[in-house]
Amino acid sequence: MTAAEFVPVDFDPPTSLVTDQFRLEPLGPQHNSADHAAWMSSIEHIRATPGYPDGNWPPLDGMTLEANLADLHRHADDFARRVGFTFTVLDPTGSDVIGCVYLYPSASEQWDVEVQSWVRVDRSSLDGPLADAVARWLAAEWPWQRVDRFGR
Repeated sequence: MTAAEFVPVDFDPPTSLVTDQFRLEPLGPQHNSADHAAWMSSIEHIRATPGYPDGNWPPLDGMTLEANLADLHRHADDFARRVGFTFTVLDPTGSDVIGCVYLYPSASEQWDVEVQSWVRVDRSSLDGPLADAVARWLAAEWPWQRVDRFGR
């Protein structure tokens, strides 16, 4: 899929969402250690989160920090090419990774975009507020009409 098919050529993708509970910024290599620690601490919780139906992510045996870094480079490249948008979810001060949000083209013609998100198990109370805030953000600032939120 080309970037033009996922977002309009003249669309300037938002790079932040700020609430009093968390803030989003594009995920990149600079988040590697904190991102790795966040999801590694919450594998079972993430697998139980709506939007992770295949049970393949995160891997039960984890991933090396180097492999995670390669994954973050891929997400940053997708963002730069406008073929997918991944955001890290930070605490309000921006000092701690508490989750992620993924915006990628849907494989189904029924949807324009698939939205997945997760939070660390110790921040599980933010799962609903994050999903709801992202839904409002997508409706207000992104170009898609048909959003697959995986039943949320």
